[in-house]
Amino acid sequence: MQIFLDTANLDEIREAASWGILSGVTTNPTLIAREKGADFKSTISEIATLVDGPISAETVSLDGEGMIKEGREFAQWHPNVIVKVPSTTEGLKAVYQLAKDGIRTNVTLCFNAAQALLAARAGAFIISPFVGRVDDTGVEGMQLIREIAQIYRQDDQIKTQILSASIRSPRHIIDSALAGAHIATCPFKVLQQSMKHPLTDKGIEQFLADWKARQ
Repeated sequence: MQIFLDTANLDEIREAASWGILSGVTTNPTLIAREKGADFKSTISEIATLVDGPISAETVSLDGEGMIKEGREFAQWHPNVIVKVPSTTEGLKAVYQLAKDGIRTNVTLCFNAAQALLAARAGAFIISPFVGRVDDTGVEGMQLIREIAQIYRQDDQIKTQILSASIRSPRHIIDSALAGAHIATCPFKVLQQSMKHPLTDKGIEQFLADWKARQ
């Protein structure tokens, strides 16, 4: 399973990329807005210099025609740009047309397997189920990943990749991989937490103490 970073913060992306584990980046209007004064196009272009992989740039239009127009513009910024559209009927229109143009899409805000199936049939490159937000409704979000993975496996014409989004913890990353997700996109803090364990810290302390004692 590939690991993406869910952020528009260039420092976070630069640090995660230095670990050698980063395959792509997802952004959205909220993440871009958090970077005060950041220009959307310039931010995406800068991310492309840090990560050689898919970079999701999200449209803000609500109608298919507007999404298509934005998507065509975004696709010109860099070959790695993936146009992000919502799981709506207007989003499907955009996915269908952009796919015919050879432009890859990420269908976001997916909350049920029907949305994932229709997005795949329309030609989505990536589907983004939001596991954390589904958990918030009292339903197990990871079950959604399992359902989509099973549906996609049963249809050899579907090439859409499952991106597990709304990741809240390192456990979500592991469960996503076990459930059949191709990608997990995570906040930087979750990636940091993934490499933390008290026994690791204790082991390092013990090794260093033993090394000093021998001198």
